[in-house]
This record gives sequence, structure tokens and C-alpha cells, in this order.
Amino acid sequence: MSNQHPWLSHYPDGVPAQIDVNQYASVVAVLEEAFGRYRERDAFSSFGKRLSYDDIDTLSRQFAAYLTGELKLSKGDRVAIMLPNILQYPIALFGALRAGMVVVNTNPMYTARELKHQLEDSGAAAIVVLDNFAATLQQVLAETQVKHIVTTGIGDLLGPKGVLINFVLKHVKKMVPPYSLPHAVRFKDALVAGAKHAAPKPSITHEDIAFLQYTGGTTGVAKGAMLTHGNMVANMMQAGAWIGANLRQEREIVITALPLYHIFSLTANGLVFMRLGGLNILITNPRDMPAFVKELRNSRFSVITGVNTLFNGLLNTPGFESVDFSNLRLSLGGGMAVQRAVAERWKKVTGCTLAEAYGLTETSPAACINPLDLKEYNGSIGLPISSTEVAIWSEDNQPLGLGEVGELMVHGPQVMKGYWQRPDETAKVLTADGWLHTGDIAKMDENGYVYIVDRKKDMILVSGFNVYPNEIEDTVMKHPGVAEVAAIGIPDEHSGEAVKLFVVRKDPNLTVDELKQFCRENFTGYKRPKSIEFRDALPKSNVGKILRRELRDEKKPSAVAG
Repeated sequence: MSNQHPWLSHYPDGVPAQIDVNQYASVVAVLEEAFGRYRERDAFSSFGKRLSYDDIDTLSRQFAAYLTGELKLSKGDRVAIMLPNILQYPIALFGALRAGMVVVNTNPMYTARELKHQLEDSGAAAIVVLDNFAATLQQVLAETQVKHIVTTGIGDLLGPKGVLINFVLKHVKKMVPPYSLPHAVRFKDALVAGAKHAAPKPSITHEDIAFLQYTGGTTGVAKGAMLTHGNMVANMMQAGAWIGANLRQEREIVITALPLYHIFSLTANGLVFMRLGGLNILITNPRDMPAFVKELRNSRFSVITGVNTLFNGLLNTPGFESVDFSNLRLSLGGGMAVQRAVAERWKKVTGCTLAEAYGLTETSPAACINPLDLKEYNGSIGLPISSTEVAIWSEDNQPLGLGEVGELMVHGPQVMKGYWQRPDETAKVLTADGWLHTGDIAKMDENGYVYIVDRKKDMILVSGFNVYPNEIEDTVMKHPGVAEVAAIGIPDEHSGEAVKLFVVRKDPNLTVDELKQFCRENFTGYKRPKSIEFRDALPKSNVGKILRRELRDEKKPSAVAG
């Protein structure tokens, strides 16, 4: 057994080899247990306003009743949530789940093109959207199946202070572009309307879909990973067993700066710590580092999760070193590789080891986690978590031995059901017996630790977000001045990787600035190219396929870059 599963003998104390996924019938069962057990505790905090587990229970039940009682939506209908980390997010999230609906997490920064695809593909019937992004929704609404819109402002649940926040954002900072959505309902009004109806009690099983979590793909089209209640319960318990074994506090205070619409933050912060009775401190705009550090000063936090970029940004923000870290027990990095220099500096400043975890949207997301009592950064993505099989396969799908390099394969109860309405794409990544092709090239040492060596795909990883070259290229090719384009990832000290475009011009007068403006209109921030280089020709294979790898391997200086 140990030869096949060398990692088991290196598990931290208290972490089981297997979890019992049948302990809970659904994510809703986990939430309702937490609401009952921790009723008086604070669950979420935003801009200094706190809501208890009891508050979240009541408000999410009202939202669930609004969806079924007022909107007449049914179990299995898709509800899109287009919100940053504000109190409305967990209420809408848990409300939709309690109504038996499928949550479509939607990045608020999406451009109209990206939003239209996701709403069309998911067939979302309703959407909850922040005022700041409602103008984007207005542009595409007519081309989607969305029938019901709930709008909200950042300050809507914050009391008198919230009125001021909404006024400043709209009239002083001009951060709410004008929009017209005549039939939209305000979030607070939806809660009031929901309170008049009985809360729904649908029967939900492990097989029911909880989330359509969109991820790019080799085809360049974002696909919805179908994450079932069973997948999410499994991963919550897997990560919870790992994290819970390391926590000693009566109540954990968790810094939630990564957006909850991102699968890492959704599971690790939003769900695992609800089950453990923690308090999530929601950071709405982590890019405002001075304000972020100020928030850290006001909370004796015990847990922080993030991506390498976030940790690096904090370390480079004046005043961070004087934050009180005496309570900090757990710093968990995921979403992208944690850089050794950042991990070592984090340990020096905070006294807490930055542990790296590995996961994918398709695995809900955790697959491997480092022991959280690590003394120092080890360059590994950790050990396979409870109830998880990991293997390294050769190109012809044969298992390889320890130390050999091949594709990382994952099998476990957290592996997605498949891609929404895309059986062809599902078949490319899931074997008949449920092994997932991760597309990452890795090796495993004799102790069961896994090391990522390279990526098989051409995917670019920007601050923990997947960027697929095909999507970038397909869209840039729509510019009339472009004849050919290739997108690759280049190293970037801030975001790990950044997008670089190589372009053959159709219009000789096309400029870098003009193309960058086109990209601003079509891509959310992390997908936009950091540099653009014009070329006379691009390297191609004998069948005419552009060879991105050759461009990546080049070391020669740019011709025309910007």
C-alpha cells in the first residue's frame, strides 16, 4: 500500500487517509449545520460591518425564497452572481444553493464579450450584479436568456456608512457608469419580498450540480466545469481535515482577499471556514494595498489565503511589517506557483510559513497541499490530500515510477462531473474510470511529494488566473489590422506570468497603442497583453500551425515592442 501511496506515511498528525463524503448530503447540509452550531458568532465582515451566522442564515433563506416564491425559478435553474467580496455575495450564494439552483460565478471585471459568452453558455435565468458593472450587463442582456436582474451597491448592507460609500463611489469617484435596466430589483427589496414566502426545501443529492465554474480551455472557449454538491462536500472535508488539524484557535479570523468567485477562495475561505465556524473578513479591493494593510492592522487574523502576487504586494507595501502577526497560524498560497523569494521573505516578516497548495477548477479545487506545519518553503505543491489518488503518466497513458517526469493525473471525489454541455471536451480530459488529465508536467519523490516541472498546455497563469492563448488570439484576429497573432506567457515579477503578443500586421500603420486599446475593450485586466511585438512572420510547423513554443524559447531582443 505504502509503495503505491507513499504520501500516506507523511501525512500530518490527525489527517485521515480517507474522508467520508456521505457525512453530508449536500453543501446546504454543511451550511445549515454551521448556522445551527455557530449561530451567535460573526460569519462575515465588510467595511467594519459584521453579519453573524444567524444573520446569514436568515438573509440567505429570504433570498432563496425570493428566487422560488417571487421569480418562480426551479431547482437546477442557473443563477449568475457578478459581485466582488461584499456581504451580498455569501447571501446570494447560499440563497441560490438553498433553493437547489446552480450558481454561475461571474467575474465582475468581464468585458461585454466575455460576459455574453458565459451567460449564453450557462443559460442563466437570473443574475445578481453590482451597480458598478451593470452597464456591461445592459450591453449584452438582449442576447442572453436572463429574465431576472437583481442590482446592488457596495454600501447597500452597511447601514448609514453605506449610504455615504455609495454616494462617493457614484458621484465623487465616478465608479458607477450610468445604466438602464428597467425591470431590475434592488437586492434589499428582493430580501424583503422573499421574507413573505416560505423558504424552499428542495431535495439535493451529491449528483446535483452546485456550480458552473468557468475555466478556459485548449479550444479558447471558456467552459463551465460542473461541480456537484458531492464534489464540493468532498473538497470541503478534504481541505477541512488538512486545515483543521493545524488550527488551535477557538475561532479563526480569515482574511478573504481573493475574490470568492475564484474557486480557491470559494472553497477554502467561503466554505471550509464556514464549516469550522470562522469569521471571513472580506476585502473588496485588494489592489488598494494601503487600505488592505490598514484592514489587516484592525484584525488579529489567524489565516490568510492568496496567490503569490498578493503576498508579494503586501510585502512591498509600507507598514505591512508592523502588522500584528502574533495570531497568524496559516498562510496558504494557491492558484499559481509560490516563488521561493516571496515565501522566504513572508516567513521572515510574519513568522509564519507560506504553504503551497495545488488545485484546478476541475478538482473543486484542492488536489495536493503541503503539511501546514512545514518549517520552511520546499518548492513542492505538497502531498495528495485525503481520498485522492495522484499518478504520473507517460504520453501513452502508462503509469510512471517515482522520480520520473510525466503528466500529473488526479482521481478522487472532488473531480468534476464534466464540462457543461461539452461531452467532446469532457472526453479529452476525463478517462472512462474518472482520472483527470491536469495538463501539468510533474514528478513525485519517494515521500509522495509532488513537484510541477512544466505545463503541457500553452496556458498562461497570471496572478492565479488561467489565460488561454487561443481565446486571446481568436479575439485579436478580429482586429482588421492584424494578419496573424500568437500569444505566449512571459515571466513577470509581479504576476508570475504576463501575456505577450507577437503580431504580423495586415495594416502597416497599426500601432502598439491602438492594439492595446482594442485589447482593453475586449479583455478583462489579467488577460490583456503586457507587451506586443510586431514581426514579419511567425514560426510555423509543416502543417502551418503557429509554434508558440519556439517564440517562448527565443532569447533574442524585441524588434518593435511596447
